[in-house]
Amino acid sequence: MLNRRLSGLFLLLGVLVLLVVASIVIGTRTIALSALVDMVNGADIDAADAAVIQDLRIPRTILGIVVGAALGTAGTLIQGHTRNPLADPGIFGINAGAAFAVVVSFTFLQVTSVAGTVIAAFVGAIIATIMVFSFSGINPVSILLGGTALSAVLSAMTSAIVLTNDDSLDRMRFWNAGSIAGRDVTVFTGVAPFIVVGVVAALVTARQLNVLNLGDDIAASMGVDTRRARLVGMIIIALLAGAATAGAGPIGFVGLIIPHVIRVVTGPDYRWLLPYSALGGAILVLLADILGRVIARPGELQVGIVLAGVGAPFVLYLLAQRKLVAL
Repeated sequence: MLNRRLSGLFLLLGVLVLLVVASIVIGTRTIALSALVDMVNGADIDAADAAVIQDLRIPRTILGIVVGAALGTAGTLIQGHTRNPLADPGIFGINAGAAFAVVVSFTFLQVTSVAGTVIAAFVGAIIATIMVFSFSGINPVSILLGGTALSAVLSAMTSAIVLTNDDSLDRMRFWNAGSIAGRDVTVFTGVAPFIVVGVVAALVTARQLNVLNLGDDIAASMGVDTRRARLVGMIIIALLAGAATAGAGPIGFVGLIIPHVIRVVTGPDYRWLLPYSALGGAILVLLADILGRVIARPGELQVGIVLAGVGAPFVLYLLAQRKLVAL
């Protein structure tokens, strides 16, 4: 089992490297693979190709990696802490809370910096998380219904602000669809520290999360403060979802799909589930971004649209086949 899990990690890393290369060379302007190799080796290449790679493709690719890792990790954490196989930051209203806070900061507080946007998204995600769990308790069905309702309300409020403010509309029309296109490297450097801290913190809590999933009574008998553990978990989820939303807008279904796929290989052990989910999330976001460029040439579809087209049928398939993993 250990060898299989290690082999799976290296396989995912290999797939991620291939997708990074594909993300750099595929697009409206196709870059020859030889040109990328020459650039890596320090040789001179066409100036236009070099500009596309350095200014557009590389920032877009590395942002997709960190955003996908954040969403995959957040989805695994929230499913573990709620023991709800349908849990996802998007479905539970956390992404909607982050998006609403970002719109408010754009419109009323004139926040324009990446750091300010991340902080606003984090605050919105935290408030949405507190609201869902305060109103719904820990019952999986109640949390799901409360999160869905909160997401609908916040999305409506976000749309109302955006549609009545021209400046906010210009800023939000692509961001709100969920996209990693058009972001420069400052967006990556702004959100990456928050996401790295969140992923590392999630990995640190993996062993404790294994104990929590044995049941609260057993976890308490083993010395785990279940309230504090879940509070820390929700803070980490909000940090990851908020930072990812600040960087790429509200992208759904990554946190829902990835844990179900990964559990086939790793089983229920969160010491493996979390690193696998981080890599799997990065792979899924990059793959969706590449597909969006290919299927809509010479234009492109945003990541959020592609994932919605894939994620919704996936959920329906799980429900129809009754293959949701019980937690």
